[in-house]
Amino acid sequence: MPDSQPQPPPPSSSPGPADPSSLLLCGARLTDGRIVDVRLVGGRIEAVGTAGSLTAGGTRACGARVDLGGYLLLPAPAEPHAHADTALSADTQGPVSYEPRDVQRRATEAALLQLGHGATAVRAHVRVGDVQGLGALAAVLRARRALRGLAELTTVAMPRVLTGVAGADGLAVLRDAVKMGASVVGGRPDLDPDPTGYVEAVLEVASEHGCPVDLHTDAGDPARLARLAAMAGGLRPGVTLSPCGDLGRLPSEVASRTADQLAAAGVRVVCLPQGGCGGVDRRGAAPVRLLRAAGVRVAAGSGALRDVSNPVGRGDPLEAAFLLASRYGLSPEEAYDAVSGSARAVLGLPEVRVEAGFPAELLAVRGDGLAGALSLAYSRVVVHRGRVVARTSAVREYSSSAASADLGLPRQGRGQLS
Repeated sequence: MPDSQPQPPPPSSSPGPADPSSLLLCGARLTDGRIVDVRLVGGRIEAVGTAGSLTAGGTRACGARVDLGGYLLLPAPAEPHAHADTALSADTQGPVSYEPRDVQRRATEAALLQLGHGATAVRAHVRVGDVQGLGALAAVLRARRALRGLAELTTVAMPRVLTGVAGADGLAVLRDAVKMGASVVGGRPDLDPDPTGYVEAVLEVASEHGCPVDLHTDAGDPARLARLAAMAGGLRPGVTLSPCGDLGRLPSEVASRTADQLAAAGVRVVCLPQGGCGGVDRRGAAPVRLLRAAGVRVAAGSGALRDVSNPVGRGDPLEAAFLLASRYGLSPEEAYDAVSGSARAVLGLPEVRVEAGFPAELLAVRGDGLAGALSLAYSRVVVHRGRVVARTSAVREYSSSAASADLGLPRQGRGQLS
């Protein structure tokens, strides 16, 4: 019998032709060890049952089926910190091109790479003002429209200076960016002559438009962070800081007090365990265990995707989770939550569980446990809004070996190597 019952169809629906949005995921393993079938209808999980207990279309006749035998089924990751305008520019000769066509191409390709890794939602920080004006933002917004149905791409407008005479233009551009379609306001206050004034300006614009705030900071100045927390406490839908790498370099008692202040203000932190990004020069991740212990919601992002900050950046959420588990002491479950549940919460997205009624945002990774999936996450199947939008397959082949035969080791491959 199904473990979670099918959701009732809408009143207008009736048995008849197959629902084109119906999809049955067969034989997937969950993190609790169960082997299940999962039926998706209309972009949501309609039912979860023991393997073989569900039909592809339920009351709607047969729909499509995907065999996930040998795969672990998880809520899909989200990417809370990307730089779409500079992604894939590491090999560029000379300055990075901000021609709108070049930015749109890079942003689209970067989002597709991240989707292949499993991220069905991406928050991209985009520079506005200065030389590029609003051209880069317009290009990323065009990429967003082109990706509709494959992935959700949202944008953070990042002005450079917002205070003094020089900041007047930046503030006007920031307001224009929100009107154009940027859904989050941000930037890097550390670069402004008046960092506190910069934060005040960003919070004012966010309050005017009801937007979230996402700010770059090294978080090396505890007094500045305390002022930010005091200002951010009443803002809804909230404030996110990243990557906060210098917070871990503060004396432990100072870092702990600062973490408590951020938690009390409801400020979220996105760490970048894979390294720096286009807005921050220093490397090193935030002290995730200290922040979590204080009650701060901590998510993990990828940061640079093969730009000058990290020419080998992969943009892979599972690599970020792997690093949190292998280098920063989180359990595999805590590490994966940082790139899935917590990342989605930072982006303001609904929670996903592999249960009836939840959004059908899923990632299937070959493996039989979360630790193994984070270690060797080669083959992946990505589901967005109830349909498969990306597949990555890897086949490992070995030459014949008496030792492997004698020990009964697992083999994967289409044949033998000569």
